[in-house]
Amino acid sequence: MTLYGDDPEPPSSTHLLRNIIRKLRRFHKGGSPRQQIVLLLGWVLLFFAGLRTLQYLLARPSPPYILCQTPTHEHSKHIPLPRQPDKDLLLSVWKTLQAIYDDHPPEPLDLGLNQFSSNSDFPSLEDIKAHTPILLEDAQIARKNHVEVTKKLVSYPNQLFSGKGIVMLAGGRYTSFATTGLGMLREIGSKLPVEVWVKDETEENEEWCEELANEGMACRRLSDYMHTELLEHGYQLKICSILFSSFEQILFLDADNIPVKNPDVIFKSRSFTDTGVIMWPDYWKHTGAPMLPYIVGLSDGPSEMLREDQTVESGQLVWDKKRHWKALCLAAYYNYYGPQHYYTTISQGWAGWGDKDTFLIALRSLRQDYYMVPHKLKTLFLNGTNEGVGMLQADPTKPASYEPMFLHSNIVKWSIRGFLCRGCGNDTVNPVKKSSLEDPKSSINRYLKKHHRIFKLEDMKAMNIDPEPLIWKSFEHVACRSVWQGEGLCNRTRAHMEQTFGYSFEKSWTSPLVGGGDRICIKPS
Repeated sequence: MTLYGDDPEPPSSTHLLRNIIRKLRRFHKGGSPRQQIVLLLGWVLLFFAGLRTLQYLLARPSPPYILCQTPTHEHSKHIPLPRQPDKDLLLSVWKTLQAIYDDHPPEPLDLGLNQFSSNSDFPSLEDIKAHTPILLEDAQIARKNHVEVTKKLVSYPNQLFSGKGIVMLAGGRYTSFATTGLGMLREIGSKLPVEVWVKDETEENEEWCEELANEGMACRRLSDYMHTELLEHGYQLKICSILFSSFEQILFLDADNIPVKNPDVIFKSRSFTDTGVIMWPDYWKHTGAPMLPYIVGLSDGPSEMLREDQTVESGQLVWDKKRHWKALCLAAYYNYYGPQHYYTTISQGWAGWGDKDTFLIALRSLRQDYYMVPHKLKTLFLNGTNEGVGMLQADPTKPASYEPMFLHSNIVKWSIRGFLCRGCGNDTVNPVKKSSLEDPKSSINRYLKKHHRIFKLEDMKAMNIDPEPLIWKSFEHVACRSVWQGEGLCNRTRAHMEQTFGYSFEKSWTSPLVGGGDRICIKPS
């Protein structure tokens, strides 16, 4: 890197200008009318290039020098887009699966959501056994249909999926969260292609999708492959985005999941190559109904065999579709009937009701291998408090020691519009609730107003990470250079970055010519 970062020093202006002028003069002699027009354009270009060079020279920082970088997103434009899957073949596969699911519903089909009286105290064994009464005759029907589904699941369509990549589900308010996680992927150096899925065209932002395409990210709509009106709950969308993705090997990330370390290495790790699936632990042990092991073929009758098993936190999931295709299709069956039956059978309304453990139960039912990260997740706390703001999940390639890789921001949702936007609640196209800066009751309101870090720096250093400055660098791109940009939002974002992290901003001498934009600079400490 040169003294001024990735942008080169201005060319030796005197030498460059003399050469250009000399060539233009030679071209001028005896030129045709067409050549005269070209000459005029050349002089205009020369004038503006000289003006910008002069402005750059006059604006160069004086010691102590500032280390500057061209915005990271400018370096992501060579990443190829994921290929478009064969729509007709994918539709055919899904219609076959859907017909199998429709013909074999579980019983009863109206369990719904019956929450425990308290989510603060883990339920006792007696509470777990009595919470969701399922009659034996219903369980027998559910078990019989489960057996039939596993027998009839379609074979893996070899020609349909290929390669590896990242899948994220966005749409609605989650799109605002996704801008942060997607930006961080490129900030930390991920070179994997990405698919960003939304439910249907009402949730798609075409301008944003065009911007994503420049960074190797493709927008996809679930409604292109299925009737999404059949889905009752948002939890059912995750499995569909994984199932329909063009990738054979997938890292799925929730929209509010922010990688703090480049995850590309996961696909080469033994944790993945040995098993084909990586999952991360949640806080709790299993609370499934005693009939669950019987229904999915793990026991010959009601059982508490899952009582001591760790549940899964599915904000991140790695899956090889070729090796675990039938388990994925079985998990899709559980989600297809999730809100009516399986979500409740699996968790009984305890914390985490939804899709998260359907993947694990499908693998267990089919006796397929998987890798469970051995390190417990860690809670991140608001700077100076004991108030949790997110979960840190470990790097699965480091089984011997805990090193964080993912920040699942399940409490404080990292979104620049959600943090600093003023009046975004009036946005009829992309509304955002009252921002944390506008809401005095927000847990991070005073941190934003006083320009303080949200995470305690000492805690970050102890884990050898410091994601917050990079998250704000991703924020700056959204606020100042994207379809979401706004002058006020950009100014507030940069002011916070300057006062909290020591960032500064200067014009790049090449920006008017090549579209590089302002360079982001970090003052030496």
